[in-house]
Amino acid sequence: MPVVTTRLPLFPLNSVLFPGLVLPLNVFEERYRAMMRDLLKTPEEEQRQFAVVAIRDGLEVAPSAPGLPDQTAAPEHGPAAGFGDDPLKAFHTVGCVADAATIRERADGGFEVLATGTTRVRIHSVDASGAFLTAEVEEVPEEPGEGAGTLAEGVLRAFRAYQKRLAGARERSLTTGAELPDEPSVVSYLVAAAAVLDTPTKQRLLEAPDTAARLRDELKLLRAETAIIRNLPSLPATELTRGTTSLN
Repeated sequence: MPVVTTRLPLFPLNSVLFPGLVLPLNVFEERYRAMMRDLLKTPEEEQRQFAVVAIRDGLEVAPSAPGLPDQTAAPEHGPAAGFGDDPLKAFHTVGCVADAATIRERADGGFEVLATGTTRVRIHSVDASGAFLTAEVEEVPEEPGEGAGTLAEGVLRAFRAYQKRLAGARERSLTTGAELPDEPSVVSYLVAAAAVLDTPTKQRLLEAPDTAARLRDELKLLRAETAIIRNLPSLPATELTRGTTSLN
């Protein structure tokens, strides 16, 4: 069967977006302002979507002036600034579609955006000819895999133990008592987003071939991380299903 692709605006970040994860963005670079202005042309009753991809090699914020972000860097301009001659090589090939529920323009021309991850996509090509990057993307379906339900139960138990250790390291509660989901794919994405893991590890979880494979990987990671936390005095805070605000 022929590959079905669609073209979406592309928003590279130094983090991984998962389906179900809430993504706040503080948009100030002109290329991303242009993207948001274009998305605002879409009627409110329709989805305002863009693809988020984790940066493999490059800068989330391009050098625009001395001190932003590097005092010695020369200014760069254009949609591919900071990503080299071939932007596709600068990004991981699997990302996530973001649905922008709120796009609010500030008086300074920047935007405050609140979006939610929806589906995984594979990046086939990147176009830097316009005011902002666009990409040809193919949806990556989420297959359950064998034993996903049983694995999800085990991951939830391990995640609760991890939470307790993490809360103890911070001397405060990690969650607000909200009920955790039981649908295997939702569990797998929630845990991948909420666990304190580096970007390459989160990217590996996003790219897992199916839910069961992701859950098996998470079970190993959670047990290892829980053991490590026993010996750590403190860890950075993280909020379930919500990423930190990215400054772009």
